[in-house]
Amino acid sequence: MNIVAFSKALFSTWIFYVPERILFDAGEGVSTTLGSRVYALKYVFLTHGHVDHIAGLWGIVNIRNNSMGDREKPLDVFYPKGNEAVEEYIDFIKKANPDLRFSFNARAVEEGERIFLRDAGGFKRFVVPFKTKHVGGEASFGYHVYEVRRKLKDEFKDMDERTIARIVKERGRDFVTEEYEKKILTVSGDSLALEPEVIEGTELLLHECTFLDARDRKIKNHASIEEVMDSVVKAGVKKVVLYHISTRYVFNMKGIIKRYKEMFPDVEIVYMDPRKTFEL
Repeated sequence: MNIVAFSKALFSTWIFYVPERILFDAGEGVSTTLGSRVYALKYVFLTHGHVDHIAGLWGIVNIRNNSMGDREKPLDVFYPKGNEAVEEYIDFIKKANPDLRFSFNARAVEEGERIFLRDAGGFKRFVVPFKTKHVGGEASFGYHVYEVRRKLKDEFKDMDERTIARIVKERGRDFVTEEYEKKILTVSGDSLALEPEVIEGTELLLHECTFLDARDRKIKNHASIEEVMDSVVKAGVKKVVLYHISTRYVFNMKGIIKRYKEMFPDVEIVYMDPRKTFEL
């Protein structure tokens, strides 16, 4: 898993999933940090329309349009259908850059829709949006990345390798194996703790965790570490990256999260320090 990210609550959040050249959210400063890698971006998936998650999109478009980098690659932006803030911002970017020299495509997506990243040569990956609970009246999504894999059919699981190899030679691989869809990455966006059934089965969960103490929360529109870990344990998730952590915790963040690591030794807990660029 190759991820570069930055998340400082209220200031800027973005997550670059390198293998598929996806940017989840586009907070301020993303172009400065990624530098020439902004030319590698193929997709931007926006979770909602708050400024700390979308402000950097204009910079990405402007840099790709005006510098000497590759302008042949299109940039496809996806956002929750009905999110007016995102739609208005994209309209503004297009008006501010009327002579774009590359293809800039923005499309609203719906919950459960499949957006294919790759579908060739037997290798398939796709993104599926899901609804999140953040601010009432504004559409907000998280995103799953799925990979289509193959596994041995149940009726062949107790056979030895030599027998299976003989059957494959006689009948072909498709006779003994079947496809299944594996959730390899889940990004929560700004949200209350996701329900266990939403995150169940994911290999890596990136979950917002604004509050490391639920008592500090005045308005219930962001997650606390207690709630996130409760969902993680119930869902059986083995690795979680906590992000969007409030800067109020910068001096005791390490100690708090260490305590949760000790409480849940079966879960690998990683976190994004809001003062640093994160790499995984």
